[in-house]
Amino acid sequence: MSVLLRQIPANIPQDIRKIRIENSHLTELPRGSFENVSALEYLWLNFNNITVMHIKSLEYLPALKELRLQGNKLSSVPWTAFQDTPTLKILDLKHNRLDVLPEHALRYLPNLTYLDLSSNQLTIISRDVFYNWPVYQRSQRTEGPLEAISNAVLALHDNPWICDCRLRGFVQFIKSVGPPIILMNSYLTCSGPKFRTGKFFHEVELNSCMKPLTSALDTNLTVPAGLNITLTCFVQASPSPAVWWTYALKLLRAFNVSTELISEDTVRSELLIPAARPADAGNYTCTAANFLGNTSVAINLRVVAPWASTTPRGWAPMAPAEPGAHVEVRIAKQTVYGITLEWFAAAAAAAEPGETWYTLLVGRYDAAQKDTIYIGPGVNTYSVTDLLPATKYEVCVAVRNQAPRKGQCVVFVTGSDVSQMEQREKLIHIVVIVCAMVLAVPAGMYACTAEALPGCLARCPSACPRRRRGSPAQAAGSKESTLDSLPAGSEDGLCRPDGGRGARRPPDRQEPGKARPPHRNSADLY
Repeated sequence: MSVLLRQIPANIPQDIRKIRIENSHLTELPRGSFENVSALEYLWLNFNNITVMHIKSLEYLPALKELRLQGNKLSSVPWTAFQDTPTLKILDLKHNRLDVLPEHALRYLPNLTYLDLSSNQLTIISRDVFYNWPVYQRSQRTEGPLEAISNAVLALHDNPWICDCRLRGFVQFIKSVGPPIILMNSYLTCSGPKFRTGKFFHEVELNSCMKPLTSALDTNLTVPAGLNITLTCFVQASPSPAVWWTYALKLLRAFNVSTELISEDTVRSELLIPAARPADAGNYTCTAANFLGNTSVAINLRVVAPWASTTPRGWAPMAPAEPGAHVEVRIAKQTVYGITLEWFAAAAAAAEPGETWYTLLVGRYDAAQKDTIYIGPGVNTYSVTDLLPATKYEVCVAVRNQAPRKGQCVVFVTGSDVSQMEQREKLIHIVVIVCAMVLAVPAGMYACTAEALPGCLARCPSACPRRRRGSPAQAAGSKESTLDSLPAGSEDGLCRPDGGRGARRPPDRQEPGKARPPHRNSADLY
């Protein structure tokens, strides 16, 4: 005892009958460990570090009556190894790590009278394990005197039993077991599932196992964009199934999925889709599986854009607007590829800035539907890029779940391509509020807000006499094309009181052979 042995000693006398090696450092029982001690009857190897037991480790021990392996680290036992020990009567395996007991485990222990499997990691056992035990089979025979059958003590307590349908047969066996099989502790308790934790076997009634059956209250959903959507499916199964969601053959992240047991054999699983977008539309599949099989149910989600209407300027609110929930919008930066918006929420919308979400609607000015972009809390800038040339756009910013109000939209027109070398550059020309020039506001480019646009465009021709003296083809152009021809960031291109003397021609009319003047810095516009 307490000797630093790494293996079974090889010089054991041949006529030895009892070996006891405890609190040592044995880690395995290799093949033929006791080849020279065929007279051995008692083998105690308690409280070692044995993790592996070879299938022929007990070879040459036909007289072995008692084997004690308490307090080791065995996670499995080669039960067929006991074919070499037909006279074994005591087998002590308590305080190991056994988690499986196959149906044939006790078949090779015909004379066993004491079996201790307590304090292991057993969760599920088939009743056939004990129905195949020769001791039990002999007790069921009606012929012959019963008093000739020896009692067998069985210890199974202190294991983490999972009391679901898979343990139904074993629980029935424990309830009905009697002499010659005697339980050392008949009060076996459940460790799971949660609603049965701590209950005794004789208190529970277990149902038969059932393949999962999935269902959903509604398999076709149509919802407005911007709302938090929860998809729900129900699963009936025993034992409790594993449930997961897929979308376009991709497994969805677990932190958006919650699953809870609402009854003994019914599970509810919910998938949260925050701030639903049109891109989230499609089929979502809820799949459940247990050892009997798997089934699934598909839910079709359709996300409707809340800004869709018959007229481009008609914005239908998704929810009643909160009083004072207003967003101030301005263009913070201009580049040859797009613009950068900046906004801040006023009044009620800014009450909780750390929790306020925003909705950006971006698209052509005359489009009935516009792309939606959801901006999370704490962000108040966004860059609009990769726009088409010579196109009028509108960008609106609103608090999520509300329609844009007046003053929360910006309208701008992109410029035309200026040369073959710059075909991919998109020069942004902001719509000019001519009224600002009449009032002698310092020259610069400003964006028309949604409500100021009609009046601004109406007064533009009369405020620019030089434009009226242009070519007939130019005069026949639309207001939009007239605004397109203004060079961005140039003070010379604006109307002057002297009738426009000194105004430069727009870049698209530049004479061949002349170098194109460099772009003005975007900061000059403001």
